[in-house]
Amino acid sequence: MEAAEVLETESTIVDVPVLRRAAMDFLARREHSFFELAEKLSMRFPDEELMRIESVLEDLAADNLQSDTRFVEAWSRYRKSRGFGYHHIRQDLLQRRVSGELIDQHLFTDDECWQQMASMLVRRRTLNSSKFEFGSAQHKRLVRFLESRGFGSREIQLAIAPYLLP
Repeated sequence: MEAAEVLETESTIVDVPVLRRAAMDFLARREHSFFELAEKLSMRFPDEELMRIESVLEDLAADNLQSDTRFVEAWSRYRKSRGFGYHHIRQDLLQRRVSGELIDQHLFTDDECWQQMASMLVRRRTLNSSKFEFGSAQHKRLVRFLESRGFGSREIQLAIAPYLLP
């Protein structure tokens, strides 16, 4: 019985190259924040100490294989291409434990692309319809849609204005 217990405890021990390889496999698919990688490795290796996982990730960051800066750039670009606004993208990044200062270096509220994106989304949504009244069901639906996508009230007003009846 003692031999079985020793084998069982030895099977849960993971060496550093295995942790590093697993982290690099995740990074090969897409950029990840430090927090995301730590979380995924903790789930894959539940018996592993968090400090050891963080040590491996710090080595990857030192080797420039993991970078929160690259993650912010890639994630922002991807979410913009999917039609999401500033507030939504910022919240996504904060949930992935990226620092607010790093987000502010790469994501700007006054970027003109937000207005263009909001206008494009409204254009797509109103393709077959004519103009509508302020406060109508269609107006409220568009406002809710753009808010859920993370656009600010100014962008929403400017995007919807051309479709409102005078």
